[in-house]
Order: sequence, then structure tokens, then C-alpha cells
Amino acid sequence: MDGYIKGLVNYGITTGLIEEADAVYCTNAFLSLLKKDSIDETAAAVNAPLSEILSALCDYAVSRGITEDGITSRDLFDTALMGILTPRPSEVIKKFNALYRENPEKATDAYYKFSCDTNYIRRDRLKKDIKWKYDGEYGSLDITINLSKPEKDPKAIAAAKNAVQSGYPKCQLCRESEGYAGTLTFPARENHRIIPITINNSAWFLQYSPYVYYNEHCIVLNGKHTPMVIDRAAFSKLLEFVTLFPHYFVGSNADLPIVGGSILSHEHFQGGRYVFPMEKAPVEQEVSFEGFPGVKAGIVRWPMSTIRLLSSDPQKLVELSDEILKAWRGYTDESAFIFAETDGEPHNTITPIARRRGENYELDLVLRNNITTPEHPLGVYHPHAELHHIKKENIGLIEVMGLAVLPARLKDELAAVQKALVSGSDLTSDPLTASHAEWAEKIKEKYPNLNKDNAETIIKDEVGLVFGTVLEHAGVYKRNAEGRAAFLKFIESVK
Repeated sequence: MDGYIKGLVNYGITTGLIEEADAVYCTNAFLSLLKKDSIDETAAAVNAPLSEILSALCDYAVSRGITEDGITSRDLFDTALMGILTPRPSEVIKKFNALYRENPEKATDAYYKFSCDTNYIRRDRLKKDIKWKYDGEYGSLDITINLSKPEKDPKAIAAAKNAVQSGYPKCQLCRESEGYAGTLTFPARENHRIIPITINNSAWFLQYSPYVYYNEHCIVLNGKHTPMVIDRAAFSKLLEFVTLFPHYFVGSNADLPIVGGSILSHEHFQGGRYVFPMEKAPVEQEVSFEGFPGVKAGIVRWPMSTIRLLSSDPQKLVELSDEILKAWRGYTDESAFIFAETDGEPHNTITPIARRRGENYELDLVLRNNITTPEHPLGVYHPHAELHHIKKENIGLIEVMGLAVLPARLKDELAAVQKALVSGSDLTSDPLTASHAEWAEKIKEKYPNLNKDNAETIIKDEVGLVFGTVLEHAGVYKRNAEGRAAFLKFIESVK
């Protein structure tokens, strides 16, 4: 065991998290956490991947009754270990700011590597995610089955029922999460460091998502625990961020249930260094807005109803976006089944995405509506019931831009569908395939030559096709002549 302790210290030195002068201090901190009084100084340091070293130390802690054996408890313990190697926030901030003065890309490159080296971003788990691309009507869509976000283990779920909720931190996006030891219901963050930035003359922070759905997936969070809101200030904040970090895009989830993200209680944006399918989609019809001659505008060739604005002047984009938002908030067109509100409940909002195009600024405004009906209780502009076997969850910012984040259950379910299609077995009798049976039967009819060699590729393509349909369902204006006329009618209403 002592060899693993030495191996972890060496890892810290090699990655630059600590220096040689910190080795004895960190060793003693590890001994304290592991409830050991001494270390065998003759033991050879174990040279192994970080995940293997941490797993061995967790095994030791479990065997000594220091922690429980379960993924939640082990995550809490190995994060405490990594917290010992993680520099103080002030050191991290100083380094980031020094690099930023040289070049913003240098700063984010170093900060992203740091967030991986501390194991806040668990590289070993990210490798488990299943990813592929689907080339279809809307270009090359990104499809992922997310396996890196761990499921709660049964012991943790049972213990959490009896746990007292402290209300501190208020949520996982609060700045108070930095360095927090965590509980069975709140992830440990001793190895987490955030970068202060100023947006809209207020305190915000930059961090990375621990689950990294795409390259350098960052989160930009308000320093105050305040609800999500899409308004004029939100557009300004997004454009200020891409001024600070021109190599990143940034977007916001909408601010209403069903069409919003999973956390509406804390204002935040998501960004990163990745070109999404939506960004590659061209403008298929140019439009204009009176009073904004310097802004190029158009409808994007995309399944969700999107207005793209481009200008060298970010303030003009803020002004026009605000006009469009105000018009959309109050817009009703019964013939197109667009209702601004029903029984006092508002339905219309926008999902905005900002990026740079050279010296220009670009804003994509995706029109959203969260109305429900008895036929579509989860939302009219939400994946309909026939698609729920693949995607039932809300269509948030990431999906809007063309990256499907699909549930982990599909790993086993799609493998079972593939096996059943090849063997010809009954799809309805297996719990893994029953929900997919109708869809799979259509695949069988569509591909009479399906066999063990091509089944996986065919199924992946068909999942991609379903995701394209998911996005179409989420679009408030359908991609036909009638839908386009209704879309243009709204644009003409913007004053």
C-alpha cells in the first residue's frame, strides 16, 4: 500500500500539481486520511495509471472500515485524496491570469489540463462513453451514450433518504462547491477550482463540466444563486464571454421547464471549444429587421426554428435579440399552434448561442415553446411518445446544437436489439428490447439484408435518424411551406 501512496505523490509532481518540496507534506496528509502512522520508506513507488492507484487506495480504506464500498463512497474518498494534491484557489487563479495576459487559449489549455490532472474530470470514465456520427439531412449529427456519469449505488440511495439536507451549498453550481467534501447526496469537490471572471459588471466564474459532453465543455456560472433568465442582459453576457474567450462558443439553456436545462435555479451558461453541427448549418433564407441595416440575419437550415444574426457590433446584436425576444414572448399564432400563454402560464422563450466569426459576432436564437396537451403531456415541442424508447428527456442546449446525449440504458438495450435482429428472436419477450420492438421491426423491413456484419452500423444510423426526428419535434415551425410561412409571419411581426 505504501508503494501506491508514493505513486500518488509522484503523480502529483509529474503533473505539476505539487513540487518536490511538497512531497513529505502530502505523504503525511495521505497517511492521516488512510489512518496510517507511518510509511515504509524502502517501498518502491507504484508506476500505474491514476485510476489504478486511487482504486487500490480506496480498496485499502474499505478494508480498514475508513469508507464504505460503493461508487458514491469511493468517489468521496478518492476526491479527498486528490484534494491533497490540488493547489489552493489563489495559486490556480494567479497562474490562469498570468497565462491569460499572454493568450486566452493558453490560459484555458492549462486550466483544462489541470482540471483533468486533479481527477475532477475523470479521464478513465470519459473513455467509457459511446460516440458516433450520423450523416443525414441536417449534416453530421453527434450521437453519444453517456456512461461517464455514475449511477447512484443502492447503499448511497438508502443512506441519502435518512440524511439531513443542509442546504449548503445551495446547488452544484454554487461557488461554495469549490473544495466542498461532499455527502452521499452531493458530489465531493475538494479537487475543484474555479476561475473568477467579470461579466455584465458582476462576479461570474468559469469551470469545466466534470462529464465533458464535448471538447473543453465549460460552465460559466453566476456568483450568486439566482434563477435562469433569458433577457437583454443574458444576450449581453453571452457576447461579453466570447469577447473574453473568442476561441470558445457559449450558450444558455432556456428559462422555462421542459425546454430548459436540468438546473433552472442557478443562472449559468455552457460553452467550450467545439464546432457543433448547428454551427456548420448554413443560412437558407436571408431576412432583415427594420432599423438594423448592419446586422445580417437569416433562417438557419436546421430542424429547430433558428434565427441567425451576424454583426461586427455586439451591441447591435443585443438590441435586435432583445426585440426578437420581446416579440416572441408575447406572440400567439393559433393557426401554427403557438400560444404565448395559457391560463397565465408563459410558454415562449429562446435558447441563445453566441460565437465569434473572425472579428464578427454571431448569435443563434432558437425559438422555444413549452406548451403541453393531453396528447403530448410532456410537451408539444418535445420528443413525442413514439421516440421515448430512444430519447424522452428534455431537449436542452447541447441537443439543440446537434449533439444527442442519450441515456446509459441504451448501451445494453441496443446491443440486445442488434442480437435479436440478427438471430430473429422475439423482440417483445425480452425486457431489454420490448420498448424498441416496433422500431426494430421497421428496421428489419427497411434492411432485408441486415446481418451480423452490418447490424451495428445500421442500428447506429437509425438511432441518428431518430435524433434528427427528435429535433424536428422540438422545432416550433415545421420544415414545410406552411411552417416557413408561419415563421416568416413571426419575423415580420418584430418591431
